[in-house]
Amino acid sequence: MAPTLFYTGAMPPLPEPLEPPPACFPRVRTHGNRRTLEFQGGDIQSEMLLSHPDALVLDYARAMMCFALFVPYPRHILMVGLGGGSLAKFCYRHFPHTRITVLEISAEVIALRETFQVPPDDARLRIVHADAADFLRAAPGSFDVVLVDGFDAAGMPAALGSAAFYIDCRCALVDGGVLAANILSYDPCHDAIAERIGSAFGGRVCDFAGIAGNNHLLFAVRAAPGGAGRAARLQEGCARWRGLRFSLLNKLLARVLVAWLARRPV
Repeated sequence: MAPTLFYTGAMPPLPEPLEPPPACFPRVRTHGNRRTLEFQGGDIQSEMLLSHPDALVLDYARAMMCFALFVPYPRHILMVGLGGGSLAKFCYRHFPHTRITVLEISAEVIALRETFQVPPDDARLRIVHADAADFLRAAPGSFDVVLVDGFDAAGMPAALGSAAFYIDCRCALVDGGVLAANILSYDPCHDAIAERIGSAFGGRVCDFAGIAGNNHLLFAVRAAPGGAGRAARLQEGCARWRGLRFSLLNKLLARVLVAWLARRPV
C-alpha cells in the first residue's frame, strides 16, 4: 500500500481575481457520449466521456501522465491550465493521497467545471483563477510535479513560453521533481521553448518519440545534488532512447501506464 502523503508546506496566498484574457471563449459541444471543449470549431482542447468522466480520452492527456514514471507517488501536483479538467479529474481519483492545485487564467473555463464534472474544491483539490507566471514565482520548492498545458484561442500564451517562466517552474519543484510541458510541434516558437526548458533544467530533459502526434511533450527533471535519484536516472535513459524509440511503443506505454494507475492499490 502506498504511504499516505499530504503536503503541509506553506502555500502562497490566493491572488486577486483576474480580468479574463481577450478572445478566450470556450465552446462546449456534446455528441452522444462525448463532450468536448473547443476554442475554435473542430479544435478540441479537452474531451470527456459522459459514461466515464474521469477517463483520459486524448492521446496527449495519457502521455502527460508519464510524469508518474518519474514521480509515482507525488505529494503535490501543480497543473497550469484547467481546460475540461481531464488531468485534474484523473489525478484526483487515482492519486488519493496527493494534493492538486490547478491554475486557470480564464474565468469562462473555470465556470464550466460542473459541465465537465470537475469535483468541487476541498482539502485535496484547489482550482485557482490566477496567472501561472505570477503564482509560480511565489511558490519555490512547493511541488513534486508541474504540468504545463495552458492554451487559449490563440495557442500557448507568450508568458508560458518564456525563459523566466521555466526557470520559475524549476524553482517551484522539489529536488527530484518533474515538469511535463505540452508544446505543439507546429508552434513557430516550438524550438525556442524547448531550448528554454533545456536551459532552465540544465539539460535534464527528455521526451517519448511520437507519443502524442502534434503534441510534443517534454519532461524535465530537477535533479537532486549530484544528479542522483530515480527521476534523474530515468531521464538519462529516456533522453538516450526517446522512451521506447518508436511512436507506437511509446503510445502503448502511455496506455499501459494509465491503466496501471487506474487499477493500482492505494
